[in-house]
Amino acid sequence: MAAGICGSDPPRVLKHWKYPVPAIPGHEFSGVIAEVGKDVKNVKVGDRVVAIPFIPCNECEYCKRGLFSLCDDHGMLGAKSFGAFAEYVNIKATNVLPIGDMDFEDAAMIEPLAVAMHGVLNIGVQVGDTVAVMGSGTMGQLVIQGLKIAGAGTIIAVDISDNKLRESKELGADIIINAKDINPVEKIKELTGGKGVDIALECAGSKITQEQCLLITKKKSKIGFLGIAYSDITLSEEAFENIFRKELELKGFWNSYSAPFPGQEWTKGINLVNEGKIKLKEMVSHRFSLEDTYKAFEMIRDRKEEFNKILILPQGVEK
Repeated sequence: MAAGICGSDPPRVLKHWKYPVPAIPGHEFSGVIAEVGKDVKNVKVGDRVVAIPFIPCNECEYCKRGLFSLCDDHGMLGAKSFGAFAEYVNIKATNVLPIGDMDFEDAAMIEPLAVAMHGVLNIGVQVGDTVAVMGSGTMGQLVIQGLKIAGAGTIIAVDISDNKLRESKELGADIIINAKDINPVEKIKELTGGKGVDIALECAGSKITQEQCLLITKKKSKIGFLGIAYSDITLSEEAFENIFRKELELKGFWNSYSAPFPGQEWTKGINLVNEGKIKLKEMVSHRFSLEDTYKAFEMIRDRKEEFNKILILPQGVEK
C-alpha cells in the first residue's frame, strides 16, 4: 500500500486549499480492498488494486462524448473528497483496477503514468520523430519512457538538475541538456540543423520552458502542455509569432481519461509496467510514513534537498 505526492499537491497544501475542509489530500495510490458493499461484484476483500481518483458525472456533454477528462462536474479523491494520505479510503467499486502481483509502490505511480500516457498517446508521435521533453521530473521521466515505446527517434531531455537528467538518460533520453549550463534553445537548434524538433512536450509547468517550447519547434510541429502553470506567462514577440508563422499545433493534456472509462491510458500503462517496459519505482527518491506526511511537505517547501517522486507509506517505512 502506497500513496504518491503529486506535483499539484504542494501548492494546494502549502499555499491555497480551494476545496472543502476538513480534507485529506492524496490521489495517487494503491492498496488492498478491506470491505465491499453488498452489491459490489467486480472486486472482493483482499484484492490488490490501483485507485482511479477521478469520478466523472456521466451526464455532461463531455462525458457523453467519452471525453471524461473534460467532465464539467467531476469528483476527485484527495481534493473534493477524502484522499489517500490515510489508512482507509472510501472509493467506488468502478474506480479500482486489479494489479495482480505488481508492487504497491509501482502501482501508486500508475496514476501519473496514465497522465503521461494521455499526452504521449494523443500528441501523435511518428516513428523517428525528434522530441524535446522540457522538464525531467517524474512526469518528464514517465513521458520519456512512453515516447521510447511509441517509436520516437531522438529524445532530448532538458532540466536544471544533473541527477534528474542522469536518471532521464537511464530511462531512455538520447540527449540531455542542463539549462543552467547551456542555452537549450540554441543547443536544440544546433542539434537539429537549425530546424527545431518535431514535437515538444512541456512537463515542468515553468513559464520559462512553456515559452521555450515555442522557440525550439520546427514548422508544422506539435507542442503538448502537461505541466500546470503556477504564474502568468508573458511571451516574447518571436515566440508568439512562431505560432502562426510556423503554423504550430498547440495541445493541452488534462488528466488521464478516455472511453471506455478510465481509458487506454490506464490499461496500457498497467500492461507496460507488468511487462517490464516501464520503470516506476526507480523514480522514487523519498519515502515517509503516514505519521510523517507533514515532514514530506516541509521538505518540499524548504527545498533543502533534491527530490523526485515522494511516497507516503501507511504501513510505515522499513528502516
